Amino acid sequence: MRRPNICAFTLIELVIALAIVATLAAFAIPTYRSHIARTHRIDAASALYRAAQFVEGAASDGVPALPAGLDQAPQFGTPVYHVRVLPADDTNGGYWIEAAPAEAGPMRDDPCGTFVLDATGQRDNRNDAGGPVPPGSECWNTG
Repeated sequence: MRRPNICAFTLIELVIALAIVATLAAFAIPTYRSHIARTHRIDAASALYRAAQFVEGAASDGVPALPAGLDQAPQFGTPVYHVRVLPADDTNGGYWIEAAPAEAGPMRDDPCGTFVLDATGQRDNRNDAGGPVPPGSECWNTG
């Protein structure tokens, strides 16, 4: 009598495979999340520049309202940041534009907080939660 040839994984092979998958996931998931956060920050900065271009081109004395699409980042889909134009004061050259994280969005707890751009081209970040803000180059992806 001959035994049938059974092909299967042993328990030790299964444990080793799970350990490898767990190690890969431990490195891949944080990297993926940081990549997504960086992408959202780039969207916010791009939205501010698009809004600034619109405001500069608008022929009005007051602060123009941003049209649909320019009032959020990303431009289409579910907003992660809400963009708005703020009125002039003595220091900003004519207007402020800010991109604030959406209340229920994935960037609501981001240390970069709200992105701010003024008419003089000055870029800044404001963390409304009161925590420390990373260097501007990290938030604006210039470093």
